[in-house]
Amino acid sequence: MSKIEVDVITQQSGTTLTAGGGASKTVVVDGSAVTLGRCGGTVALASGATQTGFGRTVTVDCQTTPKTATFTAVSGEGYFCNTSGGAFTVNLPAGSSGAIVSVADYTRTFQTNALTVSPNGSEKIGGVAAGATLNVEGQSATFVYVDGTEGWINVQETSNSVEGRTITNYVIASGGSESTCGDYKIHTFTGPGTFQVTNEGTPSGSNTLDYLVIAGGGAGGRNYSAGGGAGGYRESSGTASGSYSISPLGSGVAALPASFQSYPIVVGAGGTGAPVCAPTSGSPSVFSSITSTGGGRAGANFSPTPVAFVGATGGSGGGSRCANAGGAGNTPPVSPPQGNPGGAGASPGYAGGGGGATAAGTAGTNLVGGNGGAGATSSITGSPVGRAGGGAGRGNATGGNPGGSGGGAVPGGAGSTNTGGGGAAAQTCAGGNGGSGIIVIRYKFQN
Repeated sequence: MSKIEVDVITQQSGTTLTAGGGASKTVVVDGSAVTLGRCGGTVALASGATQTGFGRTVTVDCQTTPKTATFTAVSGEGYFCNTSGGAFTVNLPAGSSGAIVSVADYTRTFQTNALTVSPNGSEKIGGVAAGATLNVEGQSATFVYVDGTEGWINVQETSNSVEGRTITNYVIASGGSESTCGDYKIHTFTGPGTFQVTNEGTPSGSNTLDYLVIAGGGAGGRNYSAGGGAGGYRESSGTASGSYSISPLGSGVAALPASFQSYPIVVGAGGTGAPVCAPTSGSPSVFSSITSTGGGRAGANFSPTPVAFVGATGGSGGGSRCANAGGAGNTPPVSPPQGNPGGAGASPGYAGGGGGATAAGTAGTNLVGGNGGAGATSSITGSPVGRAGGGAGRGNATGGNPGGSGGGAVPGGAGSTNTGGGGAAAQTCAGGNGGSGIIVIRYKFQN
């Protein structure tokens, strides 16, 4: 190997100095500090050449022929997307660290025909294994693949960037049984599940969630027993998602802010009536920061007495037997109240109705059990539905007493499924079971 030691190399003639021997040759510059170019000069890669080890700036090579149909992007390229003829999808390439793709609204029609940016296979965009929807007029976005945890991150976006995730002015979410009512989307949960928000939206579109959260109702008892209390009833005002009709309990209650996250959904079961032993209270329902308490079980004819004669506390309280006050509602307390107390009993053994969402259970009187307290009505699902009424109590009279909305009627009627209604008292058979709860979430998803 030859060795040349010099301090300066200058071209012999002309303005270009060439180092190296052409194709298949490698030129190594060895030093602790290497300077290329000079102040005000330009350092450039030859046409078709590539670089490694330097990282890359957030730039792409723009492809100036607009795309009009679904295609697969190439890392390092930017695309003008024309959706005037209809929505389509940009499929991202397989992710590798530093891969970059840009898209832009060529005809300013994303708001009419959205562009979907879809990750490769099970890869993620902003930590979520789902596509990104661009539906704002004139929108553009640049996605860089970082790693397997977050996947592609949006690093440059001209309108309402949301950390590289789905980009839109409106809430986007999934979970439960989904339906729409005009420009509003409704998610109904009748059992446990997950409500997944993949875009929080903005104030100019939507960024809040209206809700109805009802717990399971308490069960009724047997042998001239009381009615079970309704499950706790909590709702927002509805003004954030279409001003549908609500009960008085929702007046002035703000919707919840939407947050990019998974919300565990807990829907409470109704309490169980029993032919001999104690009936049970309902179970709570939970969505985000909202917890509705299960309805209180009925005061019933079982051991130990006299404690057994007193209805349990809960979202709404259970009715009581004999000369006892009904179980307290709105326990633990929230504002507005989530329910009402159960009805009082009367000697020698007459029983009160369970409390309901908007009224207390009525007291038992001579030979007659108390009625279940009135429930509440909401149109959050698109039509008015009454829920969370108390179960009816029973006296010596043979006629049946009514429960509140969704609450059971004597003898032994169960609370209706997914209403949180209280179970009714029975005479010779088991008391009625409490109705299971329900959770409904509603928001604006388009204009």
